[in-house]
Amino acid sequence: DQLIKNFSLERIQKGGAIMYPIILCSIIAFAIILERLYYLRRIKIDTIAFMNNIEGALKHNKVAEAVKICEDTEGPIAAIVKAGILKYDRPRQEMREAIEDAGHQEVHGLEKHVKILATIAHISPLLGLLGTVTGMIKAFQVIQVKTSALNPVGTGDLAGGILQALLTTAAGLIVAVPAIVAYHYLEAKVHDFVFEMERSATELINIMSQRIEGY
Repeated sequence: DQLIKNFSLERIQKGGAIMYPIILCSIIAFAIILERLYYLRRIKIDTIAFMNNIEGALKHNKVAEAVKICEDTEGPIAAIVKAGILKYDRPRQEMREAIEDAGHQEVHGLEKHVKILATIAHISPLLGLLGTVTGMIKAFQVIQVKTSALNPVGTGDLAGGILQALLTTAAGLIVAVPAIVAYHYLEAKVHDFVFEMERSATELINIMSQRIEGY
């Protein structure tokens, strides 16, 4: 509540024009964080149970059933496993290439918007610093004008420039800190998914190899 009070509309206006791109960055960052968290939660599956079902279907030569299991399961792991199963009658190398191609596409989807979040985390403090510079320039302009006119420096005018500098710096940091934390969290989650994808791909290739050797 205190944070919201400190950054009321009046304070935003006192922060100058730099406050508006900082606010825009905060809105974009918040939207990306919510969207990515929802997406990652939606595609999370029990990989062990999923691969057990796939293995059971393939051991009984039910390729169509294995494909159906993949189609009914949302997420990148199911997508790459399906790509491999569809090459069940092809050489092992061709199967691996199909899995790798599907994996590259799925990793791109996992990393969607995350780099934008990283960019926001980097530019928000810079925008705050820019606001600091412009605010201090404004303050020293007041000093110069008042001094050259042989008038005492207006405390209110000087404080206004310093306030602008402090507000923009604080706003930039308020956006940057959670954005950096969220970026590293999402990046770690993406790496976890990539690891699960690689492990599932290796397991599928081993299952398919055993199936072929069993003939």
